[in-house]
Amino acid sequence: MKTIITRTLTATALLFAANQAFAIDAPSRTECIAPAKPGGGFDLTCKLIQVSLQETKAIDKPMRVTYMPGGVGAVAYNAIVAQRPAEFGTVVAFSGGSLLNLSQGKFGRYGVDDVKWLAAVGTDYGMIAVRADSPYKTLKDLMDAFKKDPNSVVFGAGASIGSQDWMKTALLAREVGIDPHKMRYVAFEGGGEPVTALLGNHIQAVSGDLSEMVPHLQGDKIRVLAVYAEERLPGELASVPTAKEQGFNLVWPIIRGFYVGPKVSEEEYQWWIDTFKKTMATDEFKKQRDLRGLFEFNMTGQELDAYVKNQVNQYREQAKAFGLAK
Repeated sequence: MKTIITRTLTATALLFAANQAFAIDAPSRTECIAPAKPGGGFDLTCKLIQVSLQETKAIDKPMRVTYMPGGVGAVAYNAIVAQRPAEFGTVVAFSGGSLLNLSQGKFGRYGVDDVKWLAAVGTDYGMIAVRADSPYKTLKDLMDAFKKDPNSVVFGAGASIGSQDWMKTALLAREVGIDPHKMRYVAFEGGGEPVTALLGNHIQAVSGDLSEMVPHLQGDKIRVLAVYAEERLPGELASVPTAKEQGFNLVWPIIRGFYVGPKVSEEEYQWWIDTFKKTMATDEFKKQRDLRGLFEFNMTGQELDAYVKNQVNQYREQAKAFGLAK
């Protein structure tokens, strides 16, 4: 009997010791790199976690946000992999646009396997919008007119050919049998300019992200014809139909999240995973996410790693179909 008790105590002690060995302290300083200029989606992503980590007391000192613009994340990706691969306290924001560029080889010599994908903290969705007084009342109306005469509809977006906004429009064109390279597409700088052009009647439709449209929906000047989600979104956006329910097979989530350098240790990586899981379950985090117009999409560690790699493969196949990738 004594032997059994002794063995049990020994096993418990070993387990406790093992757990203690893997329990590490928070990094002494934390930094979130937003791979763009201040004010955009990457900045929003960093600010979301900066505020949430501080409010939930996951870290003692405020997280620093720094900006490293270039190539929708390419410059930051290369810097972390090549120059700062083992920084425990540094996380880098990424988006669906980052993954699309990664799939097209726009991040240079580094690929999807060269970082540790950490956490997704929310999602936005693609959408298409027209002026409130537009003759196109539904997505079918717009696409019927486009199919009849491709020159009659000018699409505008805040990004160039090969971008997410272009890709979403190209997929719609393909749905109605039109060569995407023949559509009239105007690339603006940023998400605000195409809305101004739409209101000025210089273009007929805006391809963009739903969060960019939310501020404009209150004034009854813009009508969102479709959101590219699997099902209708909650709250005040419940009246916006999906593309799928209107007969167009287009779902385009725009996830927002973080990765860390490839040489961050497994224990340090696990610390971040645990911290993100705890933080994303709090009311403080949910409030901050909602304030930034994002919808729930919580994923961490290996589950996110698999999701990201699958998404990059899908984007690569789509890009190949449009002659944008090899």
